Amino acid sequence: MIDRQPFDLEAYVQDIAARPCFICGLVRDDPAFFHHRIFEDDETIIFLSKYPTLPGYCLVCPKEHREDLARDMATDEYLRLQEKVHLLSCALKRVFDAERIYVLSLGSQQANSHLHFHVVPLPSGVPLEEQQYHAVMAEHGVLQIPDNQMAEMAREIARAFHSERTDRS
Repeated sequence: MIDRQPFDLEAYVQDIAARPCFICGLVRDDPAFFHHRIFEDDETIIFLSKYPTLPGYCLVCPKEHREDLARDMATDEYLRLQEKVHLLSCALKRVFDAERIYVLSLGSQQANSHLHFHVVPLPSGVPLEEQQYHAVMAEHGVLQIPDNQMAEMAREIARAFHSERTDRS
């Protein structure tokens, strides 16, 4: 359905294990860690994945480096972060007319230790065998979306996200 390009997972894993936290780099505006941003406030940053497996693949993260959901976040802080996950899910559903929104918390102490949630819209019509874990696994390839299209996608998602926030105010 969606043409994915092969992804060198081994090289990626070696790269992320050897470099500083990319989310902290993004928060610091380090150009080496550029991602297309959707939203940010004092606590949260939301941005498009550089290695999307589906259009609209986003990450939602606390801006402060946190590694363990159970130990490093107070309940009220977690609930505020999850409110952003929910708002983003509604925005992605609107923009992509998604059949389902996948939400996963991934990462490891060895790499990508900064707590983050993957929020991924599943388009309608994806065959069952290409849904769920298959749909989000880079091992099955990633999309090569030109930068100008990523920028426009980020703007479109941001507009829908802000509209969801406004509608709830």
